[in-house]
Amino acid sequence: MRIHKKEGKTRINRAVPVLAAAFLALAAAAPSWAQTPPQARPPDADPILRLSLDECIARTLKNNLGLAVEMLTPRLLDEQVALAGEKFFPTLTFAYSDQDTKTASYSFLDASDIVSTAQDENTTTLSQFLPTGGTLTASLYNYSTDSNRSFQTINPRYGSTLRFNFSQPLLKDFGFKAGRREIIVARYSRDMSEENFNAALENAIYNAESAYWNLVHSIESLGVRRQSLKLAEELLEKNKAELEAGTLAPIEILTAEAEVSLRRAEILEAEALVRNNEELVKTIINLAAERDDVKAVRVAPTDTPVADRTEVDFDGALVTALQKRPDLKALRLDVQSREFGVGMARNQLLPDVRLQLSYWSPGISGTRILYKDNNALSGIIVGKIEGKKSDALRDAFDFTYKNSALGFTVSLPVNTILSRAAYAQSRVGLDQAVLRVKNQEQQLTLELGNAVRAVETNYQRTEAYKAARDLAQRKLEAELEKFKVGLSTNYLVLQFQRDLANAQTLELKALIDYKISQAALDKVMGVGRTRLNVNVIEESE
Repeated sequence: MRIHKKEGKTRINRAVPVLAAAFLALAAAAPSWAQTPPQARPPDADPILRLSLDECIARTLKNNLGLAVEMLTPRLLDEQVALAGEKFFPTLTFAYSDQDTKTASYSFLDASDIVSTAQDENTTTLSQFLPTGGTLTASLYNYSTDSNRSFQTINPRYGSTLRFNFSQPLLKDFGFKAGRREIIVARYSRDMSEENFNAALENAIYNAESAYWNLVHSIESLGVRRQSLKLAEELLEKNKAELEAGTLAPIEILTAEAEVSLRRAEILEAEALVRNNEELVKTIINLAAERDDVKAVRVAPTDTPVADRTEVDFDGALVTALQKRPDLKALRLDVQSREFGVGMARNQLLPDVRLQLSYWSPGISGTRILYKDNNALSGIIVGKIEGKKSDALRDAFDFTYKNSALGFTVSLPVNTILSRAAYAQSRVGLDQAVLRVKNQEQQLTLELGNAVRAVETNYQRTEAYKAARDLAQRKLEAELEKFKVGLSTNYLVLQFQRDLANAQTLELKALIDYKISQAALDKVMGVGRTRLNVNVIEESE
């Protein structure tokens, strides 16, 4: 079994970033974080893995060890279904015995003081369990005996019996469902395991998207911090030049130096966050399964977030979620399985009434002993007519002697009268399963409401923070103009720089939250696999 991800349908955005104009009015040496895509990060000695969101999800579904474990469960239960179906395979049984007995004579008519009898017999039986709960058996019994007793008319004697037996329960254990109960239960278990696997797929897709966008956020946030540091350093250099020219008081240098140190510390924290998120992405995609230098690899996301508005109708989304949520479908399958179990438990309360039909054909042959005057009591043997084993076998198959029997057996165990614990237990289990479905549906309504609100709120946040970032940029531009003519101070310029960096960070965070909330909504609705066109394909061994 493998996971296949078809091309198309994946909602990935590669448009121009919304923050492209963040420092448009600033000097050319101060570009925006969004003007440089993630893959344009400064080169270093470590190998770089350029990764799109599509590729991140595909590698997660292909290499994720947790999914590999979940994937084996349906396959294991497929074998359990096949094993349960083997009860309908016919059973062939062969039995053989050979015995030679010697006993003391108790009659003067015996040929000697010791009676010797040699007998061998064999039985071949073919049994077939029927879907109705009955059993059909065909058997062939053969024997031969040879004894030293006197006055026998046939010795040795050969016999064969062809027999057909049919046994069918009429109340307890009757019917196609009762006859196939193991298969039905195994199939329910298999279907539930498949839905659990689908739920694991949804979680894996969401985790991959969330980790990817968080990595994008940490990288871009680091870029913002670096840009902010660059602006502070440029201001510091400008202040030093003015100090040397005697146009700036020394105290102004301290403010700029302190701000540079603070922003360098923020960069160290942002770099650590990037590393942490890189390790998370590499773990989720199980990069160690593909290469040995996984610790040295730097992950460079190639997709950038775009606020493509998602209009969500709660009622329509709820209908979709109720139909497609894998965990809910698994719980419903559990209810169906327990309903079947209740029916079987109710059936076991009935009396065990069985119809028995038998039809058999015996055949006999052997060596015929001829006595004088046809009188065996004379003890005078005048001749023998040799017989063959095949003669008895032929009579059995020719149905020379037809026999039949019809009967009924009725069994009424006392526990079905005095105790109904098994039936009561199955009823309680069904009630629990029904309540679990209702509880999950209630939880789904709550989760979906939260997810829909999160999508709407995060989109509005992106719009609000976009406006806030634009205002912060314009304020900084105005303050820089005032600073050039001596109407502002280092402190105010640095403060407005920090305000712009914070506004950019908040806008980016809102945008990333929006992308993650879209992925969370897909997971709540159970449509992540549909959106990405993910199929599970069985591979032959």
